[in-house]
Amino acid sequence: MSDISDLIDFDSLLTADEISLRDSVRSFVDSEIKPNIAGWYEKAVFPLEIVPQLAKLGLLGMHLKGYGCAGRSAVDYGLAGAELEAGDSGLRTFVSVQGSLAMSAIYKHGSEDQKLEWLPAMARGEAIGCFGLTEPTAGSDPSSMTTFARRDGGDWVLNGAKRWIGLASVAQVAVIWAQTDEGIRGFVVPTSTPGFTATPIEPKLSMRASIQCDIELTDVRLPESAVLPNVVGLKGPFSCLNEARYGIVWGAMGAARDAFEAALDYSKGRMQFEKPLAGYQLTQQKLVDMALEINKGFLLALHLGRKKDAGTLLPDHISVGKLNNCREAIKIAREARTILGGNGITLDHSPLRHANNLESVRTYEGTDEVHTLILGRKLTGLPAFR
Repeated sequence: MSDISDLIDFDSLLTADEISLRDSVRSFVDSEIKPNIAGWYEKAVFPLEIVPQLAKLGLLGMHLKGYGCAGRSAVDYGLAGAELEAGDSGLRTFVSVQGSLAMSAIYKHGSEDQKLEWLPAMARGEAIGCFGLTEPTAGSDPSSMTTFARRDGGDWVLNGAKRWIGLASVAQVAVIWAQTDEGIRGFVVPTSTPGFTATPIEPKLSMRASIQCDIELTDVRLPESAVLPNVVGLKGPFSCLNEARYGIVWGAMGAARDAFEAALDYSKGRMQFEKPLAGYQLTQQKLVDMALEINKGFLLALHLGRKKDAGTLLPDHISVGKLNNCREAIKIAREARTILGGNGITLDHSPLRHANNLESVRTYEGTDEVHTLILGRKLTGLPAFR
């Protein structure tokens, strides 16, 4: 299943096992997602019925080892994410929230009891997780969160609010980050706990085939065993965010590739002035420029994936990938829409849907501005966040 956008023989850089995994996920997306995504997007429905299928493919927590997880490489995870986002950003986001955020938090920072209770069920798709960090007034600056957990005898009591929390209304478990007298701590919160309320955010112009929620925490009482015992401070959630950011580097290029392929296919069949659009110089320039950025974006993603597998990937490297590939993917999706003309604003075609979704992908796990300042600090040695 080589890509028509591939100008550099990208597959020669992959192993046979990596290609096989990618192709299996692509086949799933082609058969189960693409025929249905326009309807799900229009109706603003996340298809929960695909969760068991994602689990069967080994995609939930796929980069984790043990506890029923597939233990695949970072490159495998990235390739799978690109294929899922070629279907829709909301689908890769589900896998990211489940595996890179909720499961990773428990895996990296949880007790053995917490891991055994939740990770196998989450890998099987029998339990869905969410990750509560962002707040209504604390997005790019999570250190200013106001959600607070206080000790009350042997228990903890949480009060506060979270916003833009993926999957919260359908989740069975939430990882909630809160201020405490000891610093920021993570809590494993069954969503059936009294005082936990999740409300989907509606209506949306982006990520419509996905779920994002407001969470209200009102005197949510938890036992001591609910605390993630192995981390204090923002390094806990940031370690999970970096997992999710890495996935975005690949996913954004998957969306861009699908938008490009839609535009290329359309341009070959659409006749204007007695010849196909693809036969005009301006159209070919657009197609070439898009393909170049897709090839460069995937090369960057693969480089970062190889470094991640080697244990040499740094947060600054992830910021390069997240900033560049999201920015370029949005440009590609928008340019692809121009080739489709007026027909491009309908859900018969994917580019504008991808462009709308990518506005969210561009924002979450660090805005362009945040990643620019991270890289600016790297280049100059001077922090300019405040």
